Amino acid sequence: MQYIYYLANASLTLRIIEHLHATTLRSSVAFVTVIHQIDGWVIKIKLNEPLEPQDDGDFRAFLNELGFPYQPEIRVQMALWSLETGQSPIDVMRRYQVAVVSHGNPECGEVEEFRKQFVMGLGYCPETLA
Repeated sequence: MQYIYYLANASLTLRIIEHLHATTLRSSVAFVTVIHQIDGWVIKIKLNEPLEPQDDGDFRAFLNELGFPYQPEIRVQMALWSLETGQSPIDVMRRYQVAVVSHGNPECGEVEEFRKQFVMGLGYCPETLA
């Protein structure tokens, strides 16, 4: 079972990662992939096993409060697939020209460090990094 959502900013991405750490979903997570795009964030959450219908509905409701279900363009689809098949994030970033912020065990620190480095390079904080 997987969920792919589009989010407006880094804070919403962090809320999802924190939610995964704080709930029983943590043990079901196979991996989480976070990709930053100029106008927002893509998060893919892959679970090892399907959720019960009630849990699935609750989780989708939580995700829908923060973002919306997303059908990525082909370049992002290929990047997500490549990461899932074990290709390195660096190779995927070079090949598909996407910013892979995190792949694997979800960690807030990776998103926060990306945000810090990006803002330092720009000299200001764009809305998507808030």
